[in-house]
Amino acid sequence: MEEKIEKLTAELLAKNPQMSVGRARVWVELLWSDFESTSAKAGYDYRGADYTENLVRQLITSYGDKLHAFAGRNPKYAHLLDASDDMIQ
Repeated sequence: MEEKIEKLTAELLAKNPQMSVGRARVWVELLWSDFESTSAKAGYDYRGADYTENLVRQLITSYGDKLHAFAGRNPKYAHLLDASDDMIQ
């Protein structure tokens, strides 16, 4: 799964160069875990890492260039995505 997370992080960085590597990875991990936990809570069977990877990739393709603007408007994620100590690499 680590390889999938790294690949998705690279895709997000390509889509949104305003993000640092660390910030992009946090986003990928949040999207991944949020989807899996929401699906489990809804009672769906686990579909596997490949399914989750494809879903996160679709989100990155559709919204990756806007994710940096989202955190400031959503208190659920704002504290996790505070970029004040971040540096673009």
